[in-house]
Amino acid sequence: MSEEEYEVEVIVDKRVRKGKVEYLVKWKGWENPDDNTWEPVANLDCPELISAYESKNNDSGSQSSGEQKKKVDKRKSSDSESQESAKTPKVKDEARPKGFGRGLSPEKIIGATNDPGELYFLIKWKGSEEADLVPAKEANVKIPQIVIKFYEERLNWYEDDK
Repeated sequence: MSEEEYEVEVIVDKRVRKGKVEYLVKWKGWENPDDNTWEPVANLDCPELISAYESKNNDSGSQSSGEQKKKVDKRKSSDSESQESAKTPKVKDEARPKGFGRGLSPEKIIGATNDPGELYFLIKWKGSEEADLVPAKEANVKIPQIVIKFYEERLNWYEDDK
């Protein structure tokens, strides 16, 4: 193996840089917050952690997922928790439309998860820095070409190295 792989412990924050969503990642085994890094979605293979972060920050509901439990179990100073909440302003979104209800044109799918028990796509919208989770059933009907492009970009062909 020529490349080292690191395991994501938890998604700490989210931002958009040059139209691309990036997540602040706390890596498993790295306790110093200075070791956290901003990573584009393409570098991450943890849709369940992304979904947990999105659910926690969009629904303001508390879920007891394993990832969040790990976060609580790890030593984390209250200072870093208060910094985290200062970075992510809490906005009441219950009344705000989501997904296709926002009336925006989809730009691309930046991730997928089946965490709520069905497949959802994380969609980046044209003219907006905020992405939404949309049920795949709805996306397949409304934006089939974007769905196909998402899958094509992630196809991996493996050759036997024997």
